[in-house]
Amino acid sequence: QEQLVDSGGGSVQAGGSLRLSCVASGFSISRYCMGWFRQAAGREREGVALDDRVVGTGYSGSVRGRFAIFRDNAKNTLYLEMTNLRPEDTAMYYCAADRTCSWYSDGADPSYKGQGTQVTVSS
Repeated sequence: QEQLVDSGGGSVQAGGSLRLSCVASGFSISRYCMGWFRQAAGREREGVALDDRVVGTGYSGSVRGRFAIFRDNAKNTLYLEMTNLRPEDTAMYYCAADRTCSWYSDGADPSYKGQGTQVTVSS
């Protein structure tokens, strides 16, 4: 069964760091556009970062320079390293996988999505 399990969220103070992990099973992430999006209460979904062997790596303007996405294909795992966290980064973060990267900007559901991991940043 194909699935994504994301983890690593938590509560931190502004300026702190967290590393999110997303473990895939049932398929190989090496062939997929992988990424993260977030959903904050009362706000639209926002693509945070993506990584694809064709498209490359991309970030939302709000996190560029503070977040880093990377993958370990041998472990079939995607990561999101988050530094210098701000209160506005507070949201539920979801790992995503799809054959294309269209989900990142068009709001459509990716083929696979993690269950979400909560990140809360206090000032």
